[in-house]
Formats: sequence, structure tokens, C-alpha cells
Amino acid sequence: MKALDRISFNPQIMGGKPCIRGMRVTVGTIVGLVAVGKTPEAILELYPYLEAEDIRQALSYAAWRSEEVEVPLLSGVA
Repeated sequence: MKALDRISFNPQIMGGKPCIRGMRVTVGTIVGLVAVGKTPEAILELYPYLEAEDIRQALSYAAWRSEEVEVPLLSGVA
């Protein structure tokens, strides 16, 4: 997978949610806009400070996260 260098995490910005380049635009916002049918062009009109690569990386990050598997840890079991 290509490095996702446009996805940032900062507890001081949007509570540490994954954001685009340190801005207050979350990956979830981008994914939600795509889910309701917004095209990348429409998203760029809504957020003119974003770039097409920001949208691509947000979707790549979301796809990667959806494939992640959480494994419960056993604690105190002897």
C-alpha cells in the first residue's frame, strides 16, 4: 500500500480522529460524502482547500481500516 502521508492524527484536532493534512476535515467526513453520492469534484467544490489526492487517501485509509481485525485479549486467565 502506498504511504498515506496526508492522513494525520492529533488529539488536539477533532479529538484525534484521522484528518486530512492536520485540517479539521476528517476521513469520516470524506467517506460520508462519497457514501451519499458526492463526486470527488463536488467534494473539492465544498472544500476548496482539499486536493484530489486527499480524497483518494481518505478512501484508501477507510478501506484499510475496514479490513483490520480486532482480536480480544484474554487477561487473568490461567
